[in-house]
Amino acid sequence: MTDSQTLLADYARTGSDAAFRELVGRYVDLVYSTALRLVEGDRHRAEDVAQIVFVDLARAARTLSHEVKLGGWLHRHTCFVAAKTMRGERRRQSRERQTVEMNALQDNSGGNFALMAPILDEAINELGEADRTAILLRFYEQREFRSVGAAIGTTEDAARMRVTRALEKLQDLLLRRGVKASAATLSIALSAHAVQAAPVGLAVTISTASALAATAAQTSTAIAAAKTIAMTTLQKSLIAATLTLAVGTGLYEARQASVLQTQVQTLQQQADQIQQAQRERDDAISALTAAQVQIGQLGQEVGENLRLRAEVARLRSEAQAVTRSQPGNASSPTESTAMTWANRVARLKQHLEQVPQARIPEMQLLDEEDWLAVVKGRPLDTDIEYRRALSALRIAGEGKLASLMQKALRGFGRSNNGQFPTDLAQLQPYFDSPVDAAILDRWQIAPGDTVPSVGVGDIIVTQKGPPIDEVFDARLVLGSGGGQGSTDFLLPETREAMEPVFQAYRAAHNGQWQTDLSELQPYATTPEQQAALQKMILRNPASK
Repeated sequence: MTDSQTLLADYARTGSDAAFRELVGRYVDLVYSTALRLVEGDRHRAEDVAQIVFVDLARAARTLSHEVKLGGWLHRHTCFVAAKTMRGERRRQSRERQTVEMNALQDNSGGNFALMAPILDEAINELGEADRTAILLRFYEQREFRSVGAAIGTTEDAARMRVTRALEKLQDLLLRRGVKASAATLSIALSAHAVQAAPVGLAVTISTASALAATAAQTSTAIAAAKTIAMTTLQKSLIAATLTLAVGTGLYEARQASVLQTQVQTLQQQADQIQQAQRERDDAISALTAAQVQIGQLGQEVGENLRLRAEVARLRSEAQAVTRSQPGNASSPTESTAMTWANRVARLKQHLEQVPQARIPEMQLLDEEDWLAVVKGRPLDTDIEYRRALSALRIAGEGKLASLMQKALRGFGRSNNGQFPTDLAQLQPYFDSPVDAAILDRWQIAPGDTVPSVGVGDIIVTQKGPPIDEVFDARLVLGSGGGQGSTDFLLPETREAMEPVFQAYRAAHNGQWQTDLSELQPYATTPEQQAALQKMILRNPASK
């Protein structure tokens, strides 16, 4: 047992005034400082709260466990009495608003500490038992780490780690209330301001009043004695003469106090139940949100399957109509072709889901006819075929956008004296329907020599690049002169690497050009030239 536990046990057993005065002397600063913070700095009210707390300690001394940490009990009971004294929710909300308005606790000055002090004690009470005890022993009872470790049954280093972790948890609790303070700042602030010296003479007044309250409790007048702490010196001198008359009143008030304490405990239990229900509600909302996301994804997959089935049914119907119009032809080959195309569309869409980086926003402009046009004649049996098909989809989507943009450019020119826009966002009013900003963001207005191989004007609109697939993608160009053109996306480095290869071939063949790209392979002598030639062969499979 610690010294404080020994003194408390001695007082509970013998009613020793000396033991109780020693306890008051040890903890009066802790209780007074806590009360002063919670009553908004009102010193007189803080003294009243401190007296009530020690009177309650005198009454409860015989019922407290021998293992109780007295500092923790006094801190929690001080918070309870102060909250009751401040008359509930209105003033507590006012303190919270003051604290939330403080952006951050930038230093450990007394002024800033006073602003966040009420919230600090509430946050400490939300800590677990072990963390709260460590904080109170270290900063409120102002013990060294060795003493803290001895009190909680561990080593000095373990106590230091416990206090550090408790400060970090306290930092999180304060952050939820809008107070930004690091664990180091909290340590400095608590060390400097957690405990203030109580007014001179307060300990003596409390000891006297509490001793009287303890005596009154033995004669069923504990509450009547508690009221004497607010009396004047002259009134206190008359207590002995009026004690006998107070017995009946004390019995009634003691019963009322018991009822009120039971009601407070019931309200606390209800508050805990409400907090638990709120946590369960938040968990349920999170689970519901996740389920809604999954349902949305499943809905998209189901919708895609329905569209594919509808397309297969349409193609089957068309095939049957063609068969009926051509007597003597079997229906199965045409229907089989339609099923093959629909199956390729499904495989291509599935492949696109596996390589989402191959998708561009312009592809939302495509319809089922565009997809079918891409897969016709493409067996999709190699990676190269899939690359060509995806590139064809991108080119088709960009081509549809180019048609819309060409029309919008003409409308803009008519409305602005033939001027060319300086920002593609200026074209939005001239589209038949709004175009997604993500689509326009892939395009740019640039000088005509940006793409010198396509001469359609001094100012052009083209993709920003780089391309998704350098080999197969195409660059579209819209010019200020109203023209439109396209070229491949092969980088200038590729062209520069191939120029010596072309020259070497022509020099060896009397100025003739090759009829097949594979004829150039002997003249591609560097790694750069070989890589460039492979890109060109891939882009032109007929030349293999």
